[in-house]
Amino acid sequence: MLRFRLFEAPFIQSFKPHTFLIRAQMGSYSTTSSSAQNSPKLVFRQLFEKESSTYTYLLADASHPQKPALLIDPVDKTADRDLALVKELGLKLIYAINTHVHADHVTGSGLIKTKFPGVRSIISKASNAKADIFVEPGDKIYFGDIFLEVRATPGHTLGCVTYVTGDGPNQPQPRMAFTGDALLIRGCGRTDFQGGSSDKLYDSVHSQIFKLPKDTLLYPAHDYKGFTVSTVGEEMLYNPRLSKDKETFKNIMQNLNLSYPKMMDVAVPANMVCGLQETKSEAC
Repeated sequence: MLRFRLFEAPFIQSFKPHTFLIRAQMGSYSTTSSSAQNSPKLVFRQLFEKESSTYTYLLADASHPQKPALLIDPVDKTADRDLALVKELGLKLIYAINTHVHADHVTGSGLIKTKFPGVRSIISKASNAKADIFVEPGDKIYFGDIFLEVRATPGHTLGCVTYVTGDGPNQPQPRMAFTGDALLIRGCGRTDFQGGSSDKLYDSVHSQIFKLPKDTLLYPAHDYKGFTVSTVGEEMLYNPRLSKDKETFKNIMQNLNLSYPKMMDVAVPANMVCGLQETKSEAC
């Protein structure tokens, strides 16, 4: 796989098997994360879009020379709010990342790129959507000295991934997993469209998320009941779907009888081109 280092000057590319590294040299910052208590270098904000009940996450390396930051699952309707926060905190946004092709809202990635042209969009290669950078399982996305590991968690859609903070002395502790719609707090994403599969989702969560340390903090793409964070240990015990055996889980999912997503016919085509339906470029 490719190894990328992004400097203030041009790209320098080198190759390293099984690793995809994206680095940036950015500024200093003093705010600490409230959730990763043992990692004062991490800036972390959880942001909410009420119409689709979507969480957007802002992360940045506070101790790195130029404060590199990224947004996970931005929404078009709250892009201005998120960018204003980036400016207020003195960060430099370098990536807009999606966990999957959303069906309930339009991603803010494309809009963010029009306002901050240096930002690069990221999505999984398996999604078949447009982006500047495509990631695969095992890849690492660096922002400063902090990185996110890419884990494939298909089942809600074919291209779903979970982004997990790294395991190491200089990485946030406890670890944090941004699960998209694969695993919600006391729930999970539906599996009846966009290549969804209850069988795959069950295997994804149990092999890629539930194998993480039990104190790993779980941050989903949505919540409809007011929850903000859970842990691997909690969901293994209390998730009413994924704590069951596979056959019970599949039966639950087959009998949800959910209505057609009201934004799907707008959101999916837009999100396949990074949220810009009129884009003419190959990458958004």
